[in-house]
Amino acid sequence: MIAPANACDCHVHIYDAAAPVTQPGMRAPVDASVDDYRQLQRRNGTTRTVVVQPAVYRIDNRVTVEAVAKLGNARGIAVLHPDVADAHLDELHEAGIRGVRFTQHDPKTAVTTPEMIAPLTRRIQAHGWHAQIHMLGDRLVEMASLIESLPGKIVIDHMGRAPQPGGVNHPAVALVRRWLEEGRTWVKLSGAYLNTAVGAPVYGDAGEIAKAYVQTAPERCVWGSDWPHPTEREKPDDAVLFDLLADWAGSRANVERILVDNPAQLYGF
Repeated sequence: MIAPANACDCHVHIYDAAAPVTQPGMRAPVDASVDDYRQLQRRNGTTRTVVVQPAVYRIDNRVTVEAVAKLGNARGIAVLHPDVADAHLDELHEAGIRGVRFTQHDPKTAVTTPEMIAPLTRRIQAHGWHAQIHMLGDRLVEMASLIESLPGKIVIDHMGRAPQPGGVNHPAVALVRRWLEEGRTWVKLSGAYLNTAVGAPVYGDAGEIAKAYVQTAPERCVWGSDWPHPTEREKPDDAVLFDLLADWAGSRANVERILVDNPAQLYGF
C-alpha cells in the first residue's frame, strides 16, 4: 500500500539503550531507537508519529519526550500517576504529549492501577488530552461503568483485546462499537497479532474486528504499527501489517481518513 501524504503511525515505542530501565524484570528491546524507527518510515511512507511511553520506563517519560523532539512532526502519550505536579503536566504538553495511557492487561507489569484512571483523567482535561485504555476484552467489559464515567476523549488501545475465538462476537467488541457510535471514543487499529487465533500473515480473525470498527465509525479509527512489537519474540512483518489496513478500511477514502485526517484531529497535527 502506498501511504498518503501526512500519514501517521499512531502507536510506536522508542527505547534508548543508555536510559535506565525502572520496571523490575523487564528489558528494553535493542535496535529500537529513533534512527531505527526512521528506517521503517522510509519503507512504509508514514511521516507523522505518535510515540507511546513503554512500560520499561514506568512514569519517567524522558525517552518518549526526547523521541518526540528528535522525530519532529510527532506527538507523545505519557504514563503518569495522579500526583503528577501541574507544572510537569504543563511541561509535557509543551513537549508534545497529548494523552496518558493506562495499561492494565497484565497486573505483573502494570505501572498504573484502576484507581488512578478517574483522578488522572480529570486532571488532564485542562490540556485537552485523552485517556488511552489498554485492557483485555473481559476486563474492558468489567470496567465499562468506570470508563463511561470518564470526562473527555477516550482511546481504546489495540482494538479492545477481545479474546478469540469469540473475537468479533465478544461483548468487548459490541461495547467499543457502542462507544464509537456515541461520539467521544476512538479506537486504535493496532496489534493484530495480539487479537488472533489464526495468526500470521493476515490475522483474519483480528481483521474482522478491525473491519467492524471501521464500519461503525471510520472517522474515529486510527492505525498504529506497535513497532518494535515489544511483546513478540518473533517479530511480525511490518510491511504486511501496514498493507492489512487497505483491506480493513474498505476504501481508499477510509485509508486516508484513518491515516491522515483522524490523527490530525485526535493528536493536533
